[in-house]
Amino acid sequence: MRTLVTILLLSCLFGTSIFAATKKKPAQPNILIFYVDDLGWMDLACQGSEFYETPAIDQLANEGIRFTQGYTAHPRCVPARYGVMTGKYPARGPAPGGKGMVAEDVTIAEALQDGGYATFFTGKWHLLFRDKEGNMPQNQGFDVNVAGGAAGAPPTYFYPYRKGESTPSGRKGYKKDEIHGLEDGKEGEYITDRLTDETVEFMTEHVKKNTDEPFFVFLSHYGVHTPFEAKPELVAKYEAKLAKMKYELPEYEKTITGDNKLRQDFPVYAAMIESVDQSMAKIQTTLENLGIEDNTIIIFTADNGGLSTRGNTRQLATSNYPLRYGKGWLYEGGIREAFIVKWPGQTKAGSVSDALVSGTDIYPTVLGMAGLKQRPNDHLDGLDVTNAIKGNKFERNAPLFWHSPMGRPGSTGDSNSSAVRLGNYKLIDWYDEGRIELFNLKDDIGESRDLSSSMPAKASELHHLVKEWRQSINAVKLDPSKNKWQKK
Repeated sequence: MRTLVTILLLSCLFGTSIFAATKKKPAQPNILIFYVDDLGWMDLACQGSEFYETPAIDQLANEGIRFTQGYTAHPRCVPARYGVMTGKYPARGPAPGGKGMVAEDVTIAEALQDGGYATFFTGKWHLLFRDKEGNMPQNQGFDVNVAGGAAGAPPTYFYPYRKGESTPSGRKGYKKDEIHGLEDGKEGEYITDRLTDETVEFMTEHVKKNTDEPFFVFLSHYGVHTPFEAKPELVAKYEAKLAKMKYELPEYEKTITGDNKLRQDFPVYAAMIESVDQSMAKIQTTLENLGIEDNTIIIFTADNGGLSTRGNTRQLATSNYPLRYGKGWLYEGGIREAFIVKWPGQTKAGSVSDALVSGTDIYPTVLGMAGLKQRPNDHLDGLDVTNAIKGNKFERNAPLFWHSPMGRPGSTGDSNSSAVRLGNYKLIDWYDEGRIELFNLKDDIGESRDLSSSMPAKASELHHLVKEWRQSINAVKLDPSKNKWQKK
């Protein structure tokens, strides 16, 4: 008995269980994608924020590689998620303006499932096409789906996650889809914590099986999307911090259509970010306690830029400065994202890379990490960027494209546009307006100097590229007069 007690005490001291010490180690690495909603490029301390506190995510960057030029496939939720799940530009999808995927799309989960992975999804799915249920996570390669459905945001972040329920802030829930699958929650439960707990439970139960089967987890947080709701104690913390902050920039600048926020000064939003960071801390601790930290890859990124612009009077969340504008726009503030990878034994701790990587690259890259065969007919546009993640020489010789055919001038203030980046240069084609803008992002990250007139040859080269690309994939646009999708 004394020997058993000693072993138990030692296991507690080292943060692992007896079982974890004797478990089988899968030949392939476990893979966990930690996906955040509406998180701006500057919304992490390791990215430069002085107001938000993100020690766990900062630690991930210190243990892995942080990309300074990571991109999303689209400046809005649904198309960006389509890009990650399929490895394809959203403009190839059934409705690139944000109407989901179809069952025929082959997802990253299906490829990993075919490769012997146990697959798990929890959180924001938001990819149902025309309200059809045939492409729920469990129909697209995930063995387990917890709470993934049609909802793009929770009616409230506090249990119960239903329409019209009162929240701790006293406001009513939005008239949005209810969150199903979390009905057994407890009063005061916060959805960011609940999704984390569901992920922890899956990983723990999987390891208990002592199987050779690796797992693929997609933790898709609703945070930090609207509605703006956070734990009162964290809000109070940031209210106190805000009282001591000093800002050089004004709170807003005027755009063509409205306002752009220039300060990170919203305590509720800061508290929401800290809850997401607490989720990362719990995930990291769980991996360590299960004894699988050294065989688990973590990929951290987000779906689109922070909500910083408006065409109406909506409340804004954050500032993406020095990037221009935010969610909805094809300026850098709408599409450049925090992109952090920890690949134990492969990434150099604390490394920083300026390689160009995109959400569409995650699918083929994960296959490369898992030692599985590439499926180029599925992930048509993504590249395997494992060399960049390992710190090896990597040059993206192919252009990156974006197509945003359903602007929201009254909401986030943006208009219909396409964009292309090749090397240091990026061109935005405001095709409905018949104008273009050209920027050298190496010298002008804030996109303040339009070079289209002074560099006509470069502008013509990139404009031709983006027009040819739109035609080659048969991209669509929204006909404002008919409010219907038209082939472009």
